[in-house]
Amino acid sequence: MDSKLNNVLKKLPSGAVATQRWLEELGVYRQLTHRYVEEGWLERLGHGAFIRAGDRVDWLGGVYAMQTQLKLGVHVGSDTALQLKGLAHFLAMGGPRRGHLFGTPGSKLPGWFRKHDWDIATGFYCPRLFEGAEHTGFGDLRYERFTVRISAPERAVMESIYLAADNASLIHSHHLMEGLSTLRPAVVQELLEACWSVRVKRYFLWSAGTAGHAWFRQLNPAMLDLGAGKRQLFKGGGYDATYRITVPPANGELPDV
Repeated sequence: MDSKLNNVLKKLPSGAVATQRWLEELGVYRQLTHRYVEEGWLERLGHGAFIRAGDRVDWLGGVYAMQTQLKLGVHVGSDTALQLKGLAHFLAMGGPRRGHLFGTPGSKLPGWFRKHDWDIATGFYCPRLFEGAEHTGFGDLRYERFTVRISAPERAVMESIYLAADNASLIHSHHLMEGLSTLRPAVVQELLEACWSVRVKRYFLWSAGTAGHAWFRQLNPAMLDLGAGKRQLFKGGGYDATYRITVPPANGELPDV
């Protein structure tokens, strides 16, 4: 085994993807990478992406490569982040059913990640959701032998509300909120003040207040721009006069609409 290959295998965590860009930073250019594949040291995952021969790599191994090797502003968010942190207990066991990824506006996932058949379906979103708080509300998740950046619970539940497009997903977001009794009010306040979506802010405040969490009483809604007029969020639901939105019925059941 030559020294360059030894260096690659030493620095590449088990379960992670190795990108060609990262390999070249270690002095392994395309011709040499091709030789390592032919000799059975590496396997091709896609164009410009490789794994250790015989290694089992899932979607988070790809996220790790995008974050640490390609330096992309991509993170795991919404209910996926909450489930990975064990904060979505009512969801089915066995890991997330969908991998929600968020990126900076205008960013794109590399072709090898988009085209690979991962263990779960993935969605990628690039909203301008938080202006001025782009670095607030994140945490690290230790996974296998590497670490990936994910949304902290405060940010994740707002992302879940942002993605909620129908009654069922709005109820889902509220169920997530019910389990978040330890959110940090200072982080919540900063994110809410930076959030451009009136819809997200109003539903978040209604949901948190309805859940009765102690941290909710430490927020200052007067500092938030909640827009004007009424908004229909939940079709066929009741009307909340405080936040001027339609909300799920108290029994949590889906109405016939």
